[in-house]
Amino acid sequence: MLAVQILILAILLLAVPSVVGLFFVNIGPRDGKLPFAWISGQILLWAGFQCICVPMILSQQKFSRLCLFFGIYIGIMVAAALLYYFLRGRKVAPLRLVSEKAIRKKSDLICWIVFGVLLVFQLVMAVCMAYEEGDDAYYVAMSTGTVGSDLMYDKIPYTGGYTGLDARHGLAPFPIWVAFLAKLSGMPAVTVAQIALPMVLIVMTYVLYYLIGKMLLKGHGSMLGLFMVFVELMVLFGGYSVYTAENFLLVRTAQGKSVIANLIFPFMFLLMYLLLEKVQKGEKLKGKLWVLVAFTMLSGCLCSTLGTLLTCLLLAVVGGCTAVCYRRWKLLIPMATCCLIPVGFAALYLLVG
Repeated sequence: MLAVQILILAILLLAVPSVVGLFFVNIGPRDGKLPFAWISGQILLWAGFQCICVPMILSQQKFSRLCLFFGIYIGIMVAAALLYYFLRGRKVAPLRLVSEKAIRKKSDLICWIVFGVLLVFQLVMAVCMAYEEGDDAYYVAMSTGTVGSDLMYDKIPYTGGYTGLDARHGLAPFPIWVAFLAKLSGMPAVTVAQIALPMVLIVMTYVLYYLIGKMLLKGHGSMLGLFMVFVELMVLFGGYSVYTAENFLLVRTAQGKSVIANLIFPFMFLLMYLLLEKVQKGEKLKGKLWVLVAFTMLSGCLCSTLGTLLTCLLLAVVGGCTAVCYRRWKLLIPMATCCLIPVGFAALYLLVG
């Protein structure tokens, strides 16, 4: 039974996002198409979950109906991505976390070995020493209560008693996504949140920094292993405060606040790098890049209500600097368009909060 539950979670968290990400496989780094597809596919799934879940929460629909609708959405996205990929006839570059160029010296190999050891150490600690963070009393209890009661934000997670609709928290329903994974896999929500998701999200975070490192270290691929070790050390020794992104990654991995700090914002930085690189070279910007930026901002709204503000603020800073430095004022139009949905959720927050 446990093996079946793990297999279902692996399909939902690894296979399905990688397939859905085939929509965006050609706009990422040349040497990291498969990991880029994995992350961008998960972003697309999160964005869809936000668009489906919030209206159903506000209309007080059953959780089981949400699972049905989102399951249909996943099926449509997988079928459409496979159809798009095979019709375009493009091949995905193989996943090579350590390419030939990255290992030119014995010291490079040592760096990758150290990185692997530290990564395994973090994953083992995530499983064997699941930390009971204070906010889990709300978020994990909300996921557990949702699976058990088939209601969304209609119960007090601290006591289990029924209450009116908690619309303010319902606008960022990341705990409901955790409940969805628990419902489909049959694994308890607390196990999904405290063990399964940390195993996946920690790896996804380092894969994202691997992609960022490949972009920043072009022409210096042998330094990529050292860069990854440096990132790990920053994470391991970043617990000087309970509010740092590093502490959130290791302690609050399955909370929306951790995901927005460690995945959404770094992925937006990667997308902005790709965008500015094309602007600098005078290349035409692909519409799929703007679509992925919009989906990333929408995923930020799923993780936290502050995502509506912070994602727009980040894009506004990049847009303003780009317009001034490159005299590309027309870029402000698609950037402003990407902000429409987060602004809409912010307005909704003011109405129902």
